[in-house]
Amino acid sequence: MPEQYSSSKKSSERSDRDAENIRLQKVLAQAGFGSRRKCEEIITEGRVEVDGELVTELGTRVNPKRQKILVDGSRIHIDDHHVTLALNKPKRVLSTMSDPKGRWTLRDIIGDKYERVFHMGRLDYDSEGLILMTNDGELSQHVMHPKYEVAKTYIATVEGRLGGNVCRRLVRTGVKLDDGWVKLDKCSILDQNREFTMVRVVLHSGRNRIVRRIFGSIGFPVLRLIRTQIGPIKLGELKPGSYRVLSPTEVKSLEKEVGL
Repeated sequence: MPEQYSSSKKSSERSDRDAENIRLQKVLAQAGFGSRRKCEEIITEGRVEVDGELVTELGTRVNPKRQKILVDGSRIHIDDHHVTLALNKPKRVLSTMSDPKGRWTLRDIIGDKYERVFHMGRLDYDSEGLILMTNDGELSQHVMHPKYEVAKTYIATVEGRLGGNVCRRLVRTGVKLDDGWVKLDKCSILDQNREFTMVRVVLHSGRNRIVRRIFGSIGFPVLRLIRTQIGPIKLGELKPGSYRVLSPTEVKSLEKEVGL
């Protein structure tokens, strides 16, 4: 009886330890090294050691509480205190954290307060509005992955007098671009005169410069573009060049949107 109990206890302890083991790429993402895909690249590039041994195989399971994990020779630390930011990017600011040419970047706005924070998606140099940033690699991967189709809302000022029939066509039929067909989810005219039209558009596509390309392809060049919403997160009254920390309720709503 004592031997049977001892064997059962050891088996239970092994099961508990196995349950604590998680995929290495997920550990790296939790430590703030970027999206899951980026972390997979770090592993396959031979930059990760576990307990002194080089690991390049994806799917390797580790226990970050019991094992020593190094990336580029430095021990990683799991960040249990994730932070997610909403930032209002002004024009002529790059959607990067650094620039060799010395141009303004997102780092110039948030400073050095938050380590390993990275942006979820981009806005082009002349576009403005909402960018989400986080040090939660798993959340970032889900927000940016086409599978989850996070809706984005923009206010676009275009050159010319755009009619309601054009808006309806962009929703019903869409347009064919060099990289395929694309449709808007919603399109509504907010204001217009003889020279300009202001429209609100909603779409799921994350293709590069997609709103500018859509309207440019039908003869209405975009003069100004502001992103006002990503999923459930709104730009609101956030001033250009400033940011705020999302509340736990907002983060939960974003996680729910992307299936976390």
